Amino acid sequence: MSRGRSPARPAAAGQVRIIGGRWRNTRLQVPQRDGLRPTSDRVRETLFNWLMPKLAGARVLDLFAGSGALGLEAVSRGAASAQLVEKDAGLASALRGTVQRLHADAQVQVASGDAVHWLDTAAPAAADIVFLDPPFAAGLWEQVVARLPRHLADGAWLYVEAPAGAVPRLPAGWVLHREGATRDVAYALYRHAAATLRGNMNAAEPA
Repeated sequence: MSRGRSPARPAAAGQVRIIGGRWRNTRLQVPQRDGLRPTSDRVRETLFNWLMPKLAGARVLDLFAGSGALGLEAVSRGAASAQLVEKDAGLASALRGTVQRLHADAQVQVASGDAVHWLDTAAPAAADIVFLDPPFAAGLWEQVVARLPRHLADGAWLYVEAPAGAVPRLPAGWVLHREGATRDVAYALYRHAAATLRGNMNAAEPA
């Protein structure tokens, strides 16, 4: 990971909205918390345009859920399920309230706890899509990515958000699919290399 100076993440307060799918325009509360910076509407729209062909029936893992905007957006747009992990007990409680309000208990689970500890101790998640957007100051990208493999389904996709100019370097095994940036953040979508290599091999086989 680059060690360049990260931009400050101001405390956030207010609301974000789900921007597509069956819960479109549903407002999600964003309590005031240091380090809480929900992914912007613009970035989420770009991300879910990239993910649209992959969402139907997908199992999603949102490791720093915060407001729940990423995981809930995915289910709104067709993902089969989402596991949300949130360290802050107050935010986790608010997420459970949102899930109940959306009548989504059968599809969305909320775990209250540290994401690294969760990855070390939880049963394998077999996630098709993982969202990784930790508090920037914590520098947790490398620790989390190292623990992901046993929680991934074959052909898994990984979304990473980081400070502009300080994008973490992922280990061998991840292939960049798409990337973008705003003034403050860089974001990228990766696919596990094993699935990509198998796909290339299959395409090369004669009919």
